[in-house]
Amino acid sequence: MALTPEQEAKAVQIITAFDNGKRLNELPDIGNTNPLDLTVEVLDTDGESKQAKLAALLPYLEEQCAYGIQWDTTVSSPACTRIGNVALHKSLPIQNRMKGCLLDDSGNVVEYLHPTNWNAHILDGSRGQAMVEIPAHYRKFEVEGTVQRAKISELPLPGYHAVPKQYISAFEATFERSTGKLCSVANMGADYRGGNNQADWDGTYRSVLGRPTTVKSRTAFRSAARLRGAGTQWNCCLYETYKAMVWLYYIEYANRNSQAAFNAQPDVNGYKQGGLGNGVTNVTSVDWSALNGSHPFIPCGHTNILGNASGEVAYNIDVNGDGSKVVTIYANRNRGMENPFGHVWHWSDGINIEIKTDADGGTSKVYVCNDPAKFSDSVYTGYAMRGLEGRTEGYTKEMLIGEFGDIIPTVVGGGSTAYWCDYHYTNIANALRGVLLGGGANVGANVGLGCVYSIHAPSYTGTGVGSRLCFLPA
Repeated sequence: MALTPEQEAKAVQIITAFDNGKRLNELPDIGNTNPLDLTVEVLDTDGESKQAKLAALLPYLEEQCAYGIQWDTTVSSPACTRIGNVALHKSLPIQNRMKGCLLDDSGNVVEYLHPTNWNAHILDGSRGQAMVEIPAHYRKFEVEGTVQRAKISELPLPGYHAVPKQYISAFEATFERSTGKLCSVANMGADYRGGNNQADWDGTYRSVLGRPTTVKSRTAFRSAARLRGAGTQWNCCLYETYKAMVWLYYIEYANRNSQAAFNAQPDVNGYKQGGLGNGVTNVTSVDWSALNGSHPFIPCGHTNILGNASGEVAYNIDVNGDGSKVVTIYANRNRGMENPFGHVWHWSDGINIEIKTDADGGTSKVYVCNDPAKFSDSVYTGYAMRGLEGRTEGYTKEMLIGEFGDIIPTVVGGGSTAYWCDYHYTNIANALRGVLLGGGANVGANVGLGCVYSIHAPSYTGTGVGSRLCFLPA
C-alpha cells in the first residue's frame, strides 16, 4: 500500500515510541488503518533491523487487533473476563460476519439470506443447502498458571492458528430420501421425512415430516454427506467446525454457561450478556416417548424469523395428541444456527477417543483429524493425539483446551451453573468411541455447547441422535 506523508509520519512515531518504551495508551492515533500494513511499508530496512522493529510492535498489534476472554480454572463462576481491544468486543467483527446462505453442491454461495428474516427465501433444497458461513479468522490459546485465555483476530498475528472459512448447517440435518443425500433444508415434503422415516405418522401429531433424521450411525451420516459432491468437502457435523462456532459464542458472550437466559439487549457497557437459553431440553423422557417414541419433533426452520440473529422461538408439543397435555419449549438459535444444542444429539466427525481399561493402560486418548479423506471409524491413522479425556462422568470443571482449544472434558466436579456448566458422559472399555455433542430434549440442565458424550462406537444409532451438515471450501 502507498502511504500518504501523514501516514508515514505516524508510523515513524509509533516505531519511535516503542523504541522509547511507550505503551499502548501513549501511542499516536492511526485511525482505522491497519498498523501492520502501515509499518511494514515504512520499515523498508533490511533483515534484522526490520524484524526487531516489528517484534517491538507486536504487543501493540495484539492489543489493537485481537479480542478474547480469560478465566481462572479455580473459580467456579462461568463468567469470563473480556481481554484485548474492548471496542472489538462491542463491534464483534468476526461474529458479525457469520451469515446464512444457500450453498450449491459445488460449494458456491447461491445467495446470502436476509439478515433479519429468512422466511422470504426458498429453503426447500431446490436452490441449495441452508448453511451458516463461519468466516476465516485466527485464534490463539494461552495458559498462565491457573489462568487460561482464548483470543481471536482478523489478522494473522504471530502465534495464532488459522481458522479457515467453513460452513455448518443452519438446521439439524435430514436425509433426502430419494437420493440418500444429507441435507439442511426446511421442507415438509415426504422426501424429507426425518426420524426413522415413519410414513404412517404423516399428518398426525407424531409426524416427522420436515424434522431431522435420526437412527443413523456416524458412518451413515458421513456417507450421506459425501453424496452431495465429489471428494470430501461435504461432511456430517465436523468437530473442528462445531468447535469454531463454540469459541465464537464463548468470546461473544464472555460466559461459558450457554444455557444462561437469553437477553437481546447489551449490558451497560455495550457487550452481549446472558446466553442462548435452555434450548429444547425440558421434555421428560416419559413425555417424549409418549409423543413419538423419542424421535425428533421440532420442524427444521422453526426459528427462521430470527434470521442471522440469536434468540428463541416457542414451540408447543401435544404429548398425547388430544390436547390433554401440551408442553411449551423454546427452540434456540445462535447466529442463524438452529438448535446448536438440545433437541437431538449430534454425531461429530474428525474425532475419535481411544479408551483403555485400567488394566490395559488406563487412558482415554483424544485423536483429531483435519483431513476428511482420512476420517475413520476403526483406526487412528492420520489423526493427531490432542491429549487425554477425563474418565469419570459429571459436570465439567476443566476442558482439554491446549494449543487448539479442544472442548473435551478432562476434570469433572462442576455444576449446571458452575465452571463449564455442561455434562460429560463417558465409560471405560477397550474401544474406539465417537463423540456426540450438544445433548437431547430430555437432558435438561446437562445440555449445552460443551456437553460431550463418548460412550458409543461410531456404529451406534439412536432415536434421539442426529447430526449436522458441513462444507469445507477447497
